[in-house]
Amino acid sequence: MVRGGRNPVRGRRVSGAPAGPDPRRAAAAVIDEALGYLYPAALRAAAEVGVADHLAGGPRAAAELAELTGTDADNLFRVLRLLATRGLFEQDERGRFRLTEAGDALRTDAPVSARSAVLMLTDPTMWRPAGEMARCLTGGGSAFDAIFGVPFFEHFARDAPTAAVFHDGMAAFSETENAPIAACCDFPPNAVVVDVGGGHGGFLAAVLLARPDLKGVLHDEGHVLAGHRLDVDGTRGRWSTAEGDFFAAVPPGDVHVLKRILHDWTDDQCATVLRNCRRALRPGGRVLVIDAVLPPGDVPHQGKALDLMMMASLVGRERTEEDFRALFASAGLRLTRVVPTPTVLSVVEAVVDGPADEPGGTPR
Repeated sequence: MVRGGRNPVRGRRVSGAPAGPDPRRAAAAVIDEALGYLYPAALRAAAEVGVADHLAGGPRAAAELAELTGTDADNLFRVLRLLATRGLFEQDERGRFRLTEAGDALRTDAPVSARSAVLMLTDPTMWRPAGEMARCLTGGGSAFDAIFGVPFFEHFARDAPTAAVFHDGMAAFSETENAPIAACCDFPPNAVVVDVGGGHGGFLAAVLLARPDLKGVLHDEGHVLAGHRLDVDGTRGRWSTAEGDFFAAVPPGDVHVLKRILHDWTDDQCATVLRNCRRALRPGGRVLVIDAVLPPGDVPHQGKALDLMMMASLVGRERTEEDFRALFASAGLRLTRVVPTPTVLSVVEAVVDGPADEPGGTPR
């Protein structure tokens, strides 16, 4: 009989042994969590060199892939070996790598490609502030300004290549969610839908394709609108673009949509945008905010991770239902319902609460 400690055969604590957690196991688990950043680093490396594009036709050895991508064969093998542990690649009996169903989304020409989204989410504008998140705890505010010298969107205004990475990445990030979210939105018949800060128009295109009776207005800054993707079969003649700054004004319409917009900004800035939407709504109109709605307590949700990205790189935050209720109230709107979707986002609907107010608001 083993006296004290745990029975090494059955793994059960023997009578008389001290109870409690194993501190070594706890420490090892925390260390394993700290190593987790190496996975997205490897994912970015694979996406950057475009290795998945060369696996569409079947498995290849690391040496062959290295020749095709102009990379070091041994180091490429090591990157792919780690990614294979997460199910994006598989090694066959000959040591060659093939794409899995999940990894196929890394191809540039995949039906729904995640490559641009990966490059955006792991871009230095996101990666570096996340690595210096302690700045947010000790100094408050965003870590981005201290690292890059200017706020997030001002940096993009000065750096066209980085701005392109962001807007292309956001378009790819949204591609998987646009159609299912559009199907969950309640649009009145023959309505004019204004996509406020709608980027390249992927969501508005999904709305117009799903509802042939609707017309749409894509609202954003001019350099963003230049890359719009609205001119496709099924939408022609039912859309227009409107250049502008949503902190100043938005075009009139029956429904104003704000998809992944408010989480970028402070409550005061969001209230300014929402007041502008309120003024521009036609009688009986509504505002649809499409963002993560954080669940209470310890319930896992992607929005809780994105919330830290907002904290580190921008000035915004992800919000709870009560946060949205208070935000709408500050802009003269009333939350009417929250509609879950098959994605991590929800549709938070609001209507005008009381008479229209006078123009005004807080500048950006």
